[in-house]
Amino acid sequence: MVGSLIFRMILWDLFKVFLLSLITITGILLLAGIIAEATQQGLGPKQILAAIPLLIPSTLPYTIPATTLFASCIVYGRLSANYEILAIKAAGCNLVHIVTPGLILGLVMSVLTLGLYYRTIPETHHKLRAMIFDDLEELLYGVLKKNGAVNHPQTQYAMYVNSVRGKKLLNPVFKRKTPKGHVDMVARAREAELRVDRENRVMLLDMRFGVATSDDGSQGVFDRKTFDFPIPPGLDRYENRRPRDMTWEEMVERRRELIEESDHVKEELARVANDMEKPGARADLPQHAANLREKLRQANILRQHIYVEMLMRPALSIGCLCFILAAAPIAIWFSRGDYLGSFITCFLPVVCVYYPLVLAGTNLAKEARFNEVVLVYGPNALIALAGLALMRWLIRY
Repeated sequence: MVGSLIFRMILWDLFKVFLLSLITITGILLLAGIIAEATQQGLGPKQILAAIPLLIPSTLPYTIPATTLFASCIVYGRLSANYEILAIKAAGCNLVHIVTPGLILGLVMSVLTLGLYYRTIPETHHKLRAMIFDDLEELLYGVLKKNGAVNHPQTQYAMYVNSVRGKKLLNPVFKRKTPKGHVDMVARAREAELRVDRENRVMLLDMRFGVATSDDGSQGVFDRKTFDFPIPPGLDRYENRRPRDMTWEEMVERRRELIEESDHVKEELARVANDMEKPGARADLPQHAANLREKLRQANILRQHIYVEMLMRPALSIGCLCFILAAAPIAIWFSRGDYLGSFITCFLPVVCVYYPLVLAGTNLAKEARFNEVVLVYGPNALIALAGLALMRWLIRY
């Protein structure tokens, strides 16, 4: 059957619909979702254009399985609606041979997705975050131009402007806060410029022709004054990769380091507990023990997240093959030749069941609520078993 005219025809139809759907869904996702959100957050056209090549690989683990499913629904639904599958079966061809082109498509896409997860996707994640840091000055200018303010609840400052002209901030207002959130100083000026000191990881606001007012009511007039403040949280630590930003080798190495670190902390905890039982123990030992337990907890959380990430990447990749196993028999069974019918009868229910289960299972696995392998691979097994059961019923039907 492999290499026959029917096999090549079905496989070619699958790849045509798959490629068209992949381009369409990825484009819609980028234009209607990510780019619209980036524009609302103040990113300029230059930053958005630079980010698109880095964003596309991140969408593929979700768009490839979905388009694989959609292509199977369309092709096999049309073949069944036009009685072509019935004619092929009447000619003595087994239903398994008809579905084989779809299985090959699913297998190829699973390997491709897994290959992207191995290095390409994590590296583009990291490059995207690094690019945001490198263009932090332009990013903040874009936010000020869009919203007229930069005011993060976790920062000890707030900045407001009337307008932005090039690199010049007009009528800026800078407010400095205490750790408790109380404003202890307000500076107003005619104009200002914003700079990034990457070496010291601070932002510098050069204000000109203004006045600074303290919380006690005292004022000071200045011709030029520079205020420095830390970079907003999250943007000054892009080197500390999250699990999703790590390549496979980095995850393996980082997990090994965390295991060694946990063992070292446990040994230190045992020594501290032993010292606390001795007469004349230092008064700071209980606090030191509490700090060690918190460090151990954080290491265990990160190690668990890395482990779940290592399970999730193959699981999402195998989803392409599992979707084919479910989509092909469902499409043949319902015999829907139109796009809307195929979407409603197969694509929409499978996606609405599969991805919520993946999301819930991943979150539970990160919290170590149940066996991680079952939680992460359970949705794949459910979809695949349902498809195999229906395929067996159709063969016997």
